[in-house]
Amino acid sequence: MRLVFAGTPETAVPALEALLASRHEVAAVVTRPDAPAGRGRRLVASPVAQRAAEAGVEILRPAKASDPEFLDRLRAIAPDCCPVVAYGALLKPAALEIPRHGWVNLHFSLLPAWRGAAPVQHAVLHGDDMTGAATFQIEEGLDTGPVYGVLTEPIQPTDTAGELLSRLAVAGARLLVDTMDGIEDGVLEARPQPAEGVSHAPKITPEDARVDWTAPAQRVDRLVRACTPAPGAWTTFRDARLKLGPVRPAPDAEVALAPGELHVTKKALLAGTATHPVALGRVQPQGKRMMDAADWARGLDLNAKDTLH
Repeated sequence: MRLVFAGTPETAVPALEALLASRHEVAAVVTRPDAPAGRGRRLVASPVAQRAAEAGVEILRPAKASDPEFLDRLRAIAPDCCPVVAYGALLKPAALEIPRHGWVNLHFSLLPAWRGAAPVQHAVLHGDDMTGAATFQIEEGLDTGPVYGVLTEPIQPTDTAGELLSRLAVAGARLLVDTMDGIEDGVLEARPQPAEGVSHAPKITPEDARVDWTAPAQRVDRLVRACTPAPGAWTTFRDARLKLGPVRPAPDAEVALAPGELHVTKKALLAGTATHPVALGRVQPQGKRMMDAADWARGLDLNAKDTLH
């Protein structure tokens, strides 16, 4: 089939790679416009745009997917299908109706669970044991379209959202190619999503990523892992923001700590929660690099008033 691939972040690159290596023709890619990045805030092309440029594939960067110039170019390309992975913009009916097989999204959850922008983060945050990916036909509703195929992926107790998403991106790329093959061969039929089991996964904001030390240790652990690497879990120490790497619940710690209270051992920095302490692995003070939490604490001359908030 003749395809136009839509995607933007690094997560979408494995799928683009797999499609480029498949029997299908990737005639163009659609991605978000170049965005400011780095300290100099210079405009940088998306990871998908960079890979497409390397492959010599035409790149479309509409400000909106409803732009008339973009729609005209898409009609001229005349794709059979438009596979999508984390494109990051809403698709209106005028765009959806152009390819004869529609737009097929690779979504990183077992639909209808975790519809929305942050399915992997919410799966980790809510303590799911299993997640996966699904390919489905895009319609106007939010991730509500009929499903072509699914795969499952266990969530490990120490998984961060970033680690889990990396695995799903690779496995999902194979699922997306298989879906394109099945559509072309006429052997794959999209089936409506179940009415039961619907849950939503809105974007997690930096404010959502602030740790509440009065929560149980398990909740703190899940929040930090769900927000790693983005938007990054954080707390405050001495009125300054402190970014946190993954923590480890320490139910056997031989010390009782109030929520946010710190205690340094020979090997770890412990912080109190509503239940039992957690061991902090790495921290990043404002304006500094990420470092070992215990090393950071030993250089502070901690006192009883030094707590995390």
